[in-house]
Amino acid sequence: METGSPDHTGTAGAAEAGPGAAAGTDTTAGGPVWTGLPPGLLRMRRLLLVVWMGLFALAAGLVPGLLAGPAWAAFALLPLAVLAWGWVMLERNWRSWRYAERADDLLISRGVLWREETVVPYGRMQLVEVTSGPVERYFGLAGVQLHTAAAATDATIPGLDPAEAERLRDRLTELGEARSAGL
Repeated sequence: METGSPDHTGTAGAAEAGPGAAAGTDTTAGGPVWTGLPPGLLRMRRLLLVVWMGLFALAAGLVPGLLAGPAWAAFALLPLAVLAWGWVMLERNWRSWRYAERADDLLISRGVLWREETVVPYGRMQLVEVTSGPVERYFGLAGVQLHTAAAATDATIPGLDPAEAERLRDRLTELGEARSAGL
């Protein structure tokens, strides 16, 4: 496994930082310690995919079957093919998400084909929110939304454990207040 890439548990590089090192701090190896998203987010997204594609497959098979005859009911296979493709793509997307807390900023990396890395300086943060919708709460997940002075640098970390989301919110708020005092 390459350094800093998420493993199957959704965390990365915990052993790389050494004992007593804070999560996301720069290590002597030369880079930040990346933390991946928990597997609950992948389970939630896959369940939603199965539900929506199942309903679409039922509609795609039932409506043409009733209106045009049973030969057209084969349209139900298209949503099932999309389901199989989406199942794999959701895991690739989930594995691409990671974040790292550094001394002066937060890094968020995501994307499979088009990689996107957002750097959010602590001193530029104006608001840090923890959000959780009904489906996320059912799966025990929460997201952290970061708002900065520039709307283009707003960032989100989805699918975190609620305790980790609150810890991250408190830490980012504390660091943001400390860094913005000097501006």
